[in-house]
Amino acid sequence: MCSKVSARRTKHDQYVEELKGRVSKKYDSVSSHVKFRGKKRDIAEIDLIGKRGKEVDIYEVKCSYRVVKARKQLKRAHRLLGNKRGHLYLYCGSSGVLHLLANV
Repeated sequence: MCSKVSARRTKHDQYVEELKGRVSKKYDSVSSHVKFRGKKRDIAEIDLIGKRGKEVDIYEVKCSYRVVKARKQLKRAHRLLGNKRGHLYLYCGSSGVLHLLANV
């Protein structure tokens, strides 16, 4: 017997796609769900990265407003990307609000 794999997107994935549509015009390239892998496991996943020239903006998407966790994840992602110049953003999907957390 074969089990069928569901291709249903989560609420978080829907919010990531919604944000990607909102910000994609501002950047030369936009990547979503970027994973950093260690030797044995995934180290981190960045929801959205926007590149414009030498600047890199990093977006963390949360279904509800969780600024402390988002700030921690964004700082780690910034470090993993080599501390490039740009901005760190939090997007709250339930309210549709985009918050600038830091200029780096």
